[in-house]
Amino acid sequence: MPKLPEITQQITWVYTSNLEDTCAYYNRILGLELERDEGKARIFNAGEQASIGVCLAFEDRVVQPSGSMITLVTDDVDGWYSLLKDRGADLLGPPRHLDEFGVYSFFSRDPNGYMIEVQSFTD
Repeated sequence: MPKLPEITQQITWVYTSNLEDTCAYYNRILGLELERDEGKARIFNAGEQASIGVCLAFEDRVVQPSGSMITLVTDDVDGWYSLLKDRGADLLGPPRHLDEFGVYSFFSRDPNGYMIEVQSFTD
């Protein structure tokens, strides 16, 4: 098999009809740094080479959160839970162990309904 060209970054995109509220969630609630602002599309740094992009829905891009999830991996799930709770995030319950997946995590929703999981691996 031939060697693949290098992938230098990964961006997950979510679409919204309310750019300001959605960007406020990723920036002020999650605390992700704005990496790039292209007006109707903004990219937030989610890790060393990972980003979350927020874009106004247009043409065939629609707000469609069902069945999708963004997972942020950390060594301090409880710390993130406390931080997001204090910042008024839409939380779906406290952290818990999901033994079938070998993770400890909790879930939040962004203003569009996209599921955000904060987790650590337990195995």
